[in-house]
Amino acid sequence: MRMRHARPLILAFSITTVLAACQQAQTPAADPAPAPADKPTPAAAAIDPKALKTPMIAFNAADLDPAVPACTDLNAYVNGKWLAANPVPADRTTWGSFEILGERSLELQQKIAEAAAARADATGVEKLVGDFYASGLDEKAINAAGAKPLEPFFARIAAIDSPAAVSAYVRDAYAQGRGVLFSFGGNADYKNSEMVIAYAGQGGLSLPERAYYLEDREDYQKARTAFVEHVRKMLELSGVDAASAATQAEAVMALETRLAKASLPRVELRDPAKRYQPATLAEADALTPNFSWTAFFDAVGVQQPQMFSLSMREFFGEMDKMLVDVPVSTWQAYLRFHEIDNAAPYLSDAFADQNFAFYSQALRGQAEQQPRWKRVLNSLNGLAGETLGQLYVDVAFPPESKAKMEQLVGNLSQALKHRLENLAWMGDETKVKALEKWSTFTPKIGYPDKWRDWTGLTFTRDSYAGNVVAAIAFNARYRYSKIGKAVDRDEWYMPPQTVNAYYNSTRNEIVFPAGILQPPFFDPKADDALNYGGIVAVIGHEMLHGYDDQGSKFDAKGNFDNWWTDADRTGFEQRTAKLGAQFDAYESIDGIHVNGKLTMGENIADLGGLAVAYDAMKRAQGEGYTDPKIDGFTQDQRFFLNWATVWRRNFTPAELKVRLTTDSHAPANFRAIGAPSNLPSFAAAFDCKAGDPMVRPDDARVVIW
Repeated sequence: MRMRHARPLILAFSITTVLAACQQAQTPAADPAPAPADKPTPAAAAIDPKALKTPMIAFNAADLDPAVPACTDLNAYVNGKWLAANPVPADRTTWGSFEILGERSLELQQKIAEAAAARADATGVEKLVGDFYASGLDEKAINAAGAKPLEPFFARIAAIDSPAAVSAYVRDAYAQGRGVLFSFGGNADYKNSEMVIAYAGQGGLSLPERAYYLEDREDYQKARTAFVEHVRKMLELSGVDAASAATQAEAVMALETRLAKASLPRVELRDPAKRYQPATLAEADALTPNFSWTAFFDAVGVQQPQMFSLSMREFFGEMDKMLVDVPVSTWQAYLRFHEIDNAAPYLSDAFADQNFAFYSQALRGQAEQQPRWKRVLNSLNGLAGETLGQLYVDVAFPPESKAKMEQLVGNLSQALKHRLENLAWMGDETKVKALEKWSTFTPKIGYPDKWRDWTGLTFTRDSYAGNVVAAIAFNARYRYSKIGKAVDRDEWYMPPQTVNAYYNSTRNEIVFPAGILQPPFFDPKADDALNYGGIVAVIGHEMLHGYDDQGSKFDAKGNFDNWWTDADRTGFEQRTAKLGAQFDAYESIDGIHVNGKLTMGENIADLGGLAVAYDAMKRAQGEGYTDPKIDGFTQDQRFFLNWATVWRRNFTPAELKVRLTTDSHAPANFRAIGAPSNLPSFAAAFDCKAGDPMVRPDDARVVIW
């Protein structure tokens, strides 16, 4: 079970996270079957989304703080009062625009799931949703079962008696989708984006990043101590005696530390060349003589490939040595712990509470666990989100919203083309390739044109953990079945109810689920400024991922290929280095700064996306436009005010520290100010002067796209 650390990455997927998403459990796209004449209408059809209790969040002039000028700190001016009055709720680690939309989405999903669960004659996806939800809310049955759903795994682990048996268990666990030692899945071939190949990469760690094992920062040291205690408690809960559990916990920590030492840092993982390293089966087997990749592909049911990507070779070399020189008893403890730990959210309260106490409370500062209904819906979204998504869009996404979005995407696209055509620093040869890539962008809005086919997956109402295990295995079989076949370009990597968006480099597509198409991002009835400063800037952000420091290494067909002249690439990197220095200088908490290299792709996308969105707004308004000056603010001002509203967000201190180490996105307050401070259009809108904090000096101002 590999859902434990799943957390949404907010706007938007970089190349690394697209690869991770491609390796998540997926199910096949299929044309929806014609509905039988007597098929019952889903119970959710009667739900009114206007009756939700969670209020919408949108730009409101009353929220502004006149004590902080926009030219001093746009974030404090727009969001300071709201943030002070809206601390992070006890059952969360962040709170702001995204979370409030997420709360509204969950509230609507709850109504849909409850209606499905109450429907005796439910069929298809409605039955899957209802059965899964009902099983997850049956606390009595879940607590009575305890760890019984894992007993077959425990028995198999107890029988391991050799390094070969360790490898066999690892292979079989991956075949059922429960692999933990390394990452494995299918994704488009970086050199042939029409075909899916297998990718294997580093993994096996429980803490958020390798630095937590290797560096002596105070919070990392505390995390290591807490982790050993967590392992001990989990092993004891599963039936290991106290003395043995304490010894095994130390051994698990030592094993994971050794894996961490052989792992690459997050910054290096952003480089596609570090993630794409083709190997034949013979080459792979030679690298890991104690772990047969030939046997692995046979075990997971994938035809032996001529080539697959085996990246992070140092990691796999070390893993191979460990299979032999780490005692079998340590491997048994490691495998047992991970089976328990990954399943814990779906087991009895003792396991779920301990899982929460470490991963959410100790690491991220969350005071209280979310109510069970939210946890169950989050699990359903991770395992079979499109089942719920099919019911969600019928209730929450009117056709006029899609039509308006298509218009906005078109406007933004034309503005981006104009900007590319007029780049002064890029030569004609590279510019032709940049425009060719522009011409192949594919937008996806709201929900898939083809829904996934869930035939073969069934849920019962008497075993929540059993349903989770079944879904993970079902998704693994499909995920592996894609390897060696043509890429399915109709597939989505987020269900429609997700409050997020993403860019996929190998498909050159931008995707906007229905969940994000609400205020403050999008309102078909709002004035231009709010929509262009919100969702159109998001559209621009996603498109500009195609031209960020890593996305720019993929061509118009989605292949990993250099389409730049050397001179233009050098000029581009000089500009991005200035942006990296800008974000490196931002100090966040306890002296910890933003990592400009880790967040580079998102920062490039923010800067370019906001600039192009502003251009698109001016083009859409046209010459002779009469500014309505709403609430005393011009359209230009409202554009930037809503951009900042989007990044309204509080964090717990612990959550913020985790993100500064692991997240490819800068903290929200720096995103609110980072891009506008480079734009003359912002300074002009608020009459800012040279020397104001929100006006970067000419020699430090960043201009890329």
